Amino acid sequence: MRIGIISDTHGLLRAEVFEHFEGVEHIVHAGDVGPADILDELATIAPVTAVSGNTDDWDIRNIVREVASVDLDGMSGVVVHGHRFGSPTPTKLAAEYPEADFVIFGHSHRPLVQQVGSVLAVNPGSAGPPRFGSVPTLMVATIEGDQMSPRLIHLDPGRK
Repeated sequence: MRIGIISDTHGLLRAEVFEHFEGVEHIVHAGDVGPADILDELATIAPVTAVSGNTDDWDIRNIVREVASVDLDGMSGVVVHGHRFGSPTPTKLAAEYPEADFVIFGHSHRPLVQQVGSVLAVNPGSAGPPRFGSVPTLMVATIEGDQMSPRLIHLDPGRK
């Protein structure tokens, strides 16, 4: 199963996202979405599991929660933006959700994949407008058996 993982779009859904997510079977958005139509556009590609982030307005908060559970191809996961943890870290998230096979989060705008015990922590970075010196990124993950293998993809910061 192929999964598209994205976060921190902040109202900017780049055309490249559609290219990289072509053929994915599910999309996870880890918050700071921007307008709700971002989720509608992603849903034209594949079913979407999304959470709200600290910058999301009521149009997002009324349709998604701060924490979502998701089962993907036999793996159980949690999706959270991470702002409630201050600076989210894989250790904090694995301690909060020890029953999860994976935790997908955002907020830091820094991509990361780290195994903490039995929990795989995944942050796709930020796909939105560059902030804090970051380059826009997202991930595409493959799930085979009980393994998730995320692959980081750098987006063109000059392309909208």
